[in-house]
Amino acid sequence: MSNKVFASAQDAFADLKSRGVLRDHITVMVGGFGLCGIPEHLIAALRDSGVKGLTCVSNNAGVDDFGLGLLLQTRQIKKMISSYVGENATFEKQFLTGELEVEFNPQGTLAERIRAGGAGIPAFFTKTGVGTIIADGKEVREFNGEKYVMETGLVADLSLVHAFKADTEGNLVYRKTARNFNPMMATAAKITVVEAEHIFNAGEIDPDQIHTP
Repeated sequence: MSNKVFASAQDAFADLKSRGVLRDHITVMVGGFGLCGIPEHLIAALRDSGVKGLTCVSNNAGVDDFGLGLLLQTRQIKKMISSYVGENATFEKQFLTGELEVEFNPQGTLAERIRAGGAGIPAFFTKTGVGTIIADGKEVREFNGEKYVMETGLVADLSLVHAFKADTEGNLVYRKTARNFNPMMATAAKITVVEAEHIFNAGEIDPDQIHTP
């Protein structure tokens, strides 16, 4: 991609649609923790794009009228891969009525699945979840006398992340608690779209400050 900077989320998504990246039934990772450090404008633009049948990977599902809750309201999400979803009544209703498929993950496992996907690691073993329903249907193996459950890495078609600073080449800096799932998700998709608070020319950000090169 010669030009990585777009004036708006809508312009970026129009480009992705024209190249067949943004379409129905894709997997989308969405950064943030609770409502902290979420790409709120990209989420709204994703809703307005009209794509549906989405599988969304996110630590949480927003609240009823903000964050991913906006896409739940319009029923554009068919499956959530999440850790914590306890603040969204729309999510609860759709899950209990069978409209929404949910794959729950322990929070650390979800973080590591995303990190592993970005690092090209197809699977790993963790003690978290052994002996619980988390391990149902998964391979359990013994190492040094301890049992571990196998979890697979996660890779998405599209990642939406929020950064404090970005440059025209896509180098990113995250601020404070926005450095949550955003850095991992930026590496774990075929295409990453960044909602940046400040954009600089290449070379203007101190290389030692860059979190995502």
